[in-house]
Amino acid sequence: MHSQPSDSSDLGDLFHAAFRGLRRTWAEQLSPWELTPHQWRALMTLMRPAPGEPMRLKDLAERLRIAPRSATEVVDQLEVKGLVRRDPDPTDRRATLVAATPAGQQLYAKVGAERRGKSSEYFARLSAEDRAELARILGQLRD
Repeated sequence: MHSQPSDSSDLGDLFHAAFRGLRRTWAEQLSPWELTPHQWRALMTLMRPAPGEPMRLKDLAERLRIAPRSATEVVDQLEVKGLVRRDPDPTDRRATLVAATPAGQQLYAKVGAERRGKSSEYFARLSAEDRAELARILGQLRD
């Protein structure tokens, strides 16, 4: 028998604790590639909607919900690693476009595959039925 949380604040606490455990495994996974979680999020954001499609630095900052100055720092770090490139925006000379390089795209695919594997491992302690129910519930919360 599962214990039931008494109210929604307990659900928030439980969700946060479970997420912290998952985040810890993600940070460990990124270390062999010398990526920080912030760098990974930026690379992931640049890969959506289409790999290699440039995005304005301002838009990247908005999607990451960080200040443009912080986005510039993260892009600087990724650029030094050869994972992204900057180009002037041909439609606005004040703007900068950022795109994942082929090396960035390749790393994104590698790290993404490993993260999916670790995520599957993390959730394997749940039955298939519980995983499906969790996915359904989280899908509702996401939407």
